[in-house]
Amino acid sequence: MDDFIINVGKVEEFQMTKDVPALDELFQRAKRVLVGGGVVVLVRELRNGDSYRFEEFTNLDDFETYRKNVYKYLG
Repeated sequence: MDDFIINVGKVEEFQMTKDVPALDELFQRAKRVLVGGGVVVLVRELRNGDSYRFEEFTNLDDFETYRKNVYKYLG
């Protein structure tokens, strides 16, 4: 199974605009990949267009901790 890539810049954009449905959809898709045996990868895009991986999730517990941190300040 292919890795599921999450662009954290997009997550931050959804947080700023309080787009909870978009976050819900993103995290549901990521969770399905994890359940199916895949890996969820967090990437940060640089201004020059390059991107780099800075975290990977291979289990639901670690991913759930990340998800809760994203939603923490949305109310």
